[in-house]
Amino acid sequence: MFGIIQGGEYKDLRTQSAKDLVAMDFPGYAVGGLSVGESKEVMNEVLDFTTPLMPENKPRYLMGVGSPGSLIDGAIRGIDMFDCVLPTRIARNGTCMTSEGRLVVRNAKYKDDYRPLDEQCDCYTCKNYTRAYIRHLINTNETFGFRLTTYHNLHFLLKLMEQVRQAIMNNELRDFKEAFFEQYGLNEPNAKSF
Repeated sequence: MFGIIQGGEYKDLRTQSAKDLVAMDFPGYAVGGLSVGESKEVMNEVLDFTTPLMPENKPRYLMGVGSPGSLIDGAIRGIDMFDCVLPTRIARNGTCMTSEGRLVVRNAKYKDDYRPLDEQCDCYTCKNYTRAYIRHLINTNETFGFRLTTYHNLHFLLKLMEQVRQAIMNNELRDFKEAFFEQYGLNEPNAKSF
């Protein structure tokens, strides 16, 4: 069981919530009530003042966050665990996470594109299927297409978090973030993670 720290964007409410929950000595602690429409900057500000209120020797969990940039930002702020429907929900709409950002494979420009979803990816989907074939499956509502994009997105995030863990062990997480954000296109004005 995790104690879930609430309080919106209000430092005083989150501080009181964290204080009361830490006193109950839960096995882990979660940050709730974020990723519900606030800006990325506000979410990071809330994490900046909330995460230090949680015990360092217990798991810290950020609920409902699953975009690549937010996972990295959360890890920088001391979050250990995440969960979100994002990778599976966008996959069902033909949107894939790739090393170069978002790819909407259902778009017409992929009709004759015989490359994998992500040329840097070693997942089952990328090793065995082309953008053109996956596009065909999705545009004809074949369930297999949604399974392939879902598998790819989950694999992408698992690999991303492996890289984040390695960057933490090498004391290079901020450098990793900078390089990832640049390649993924998150440093551009008005960049959308998803």
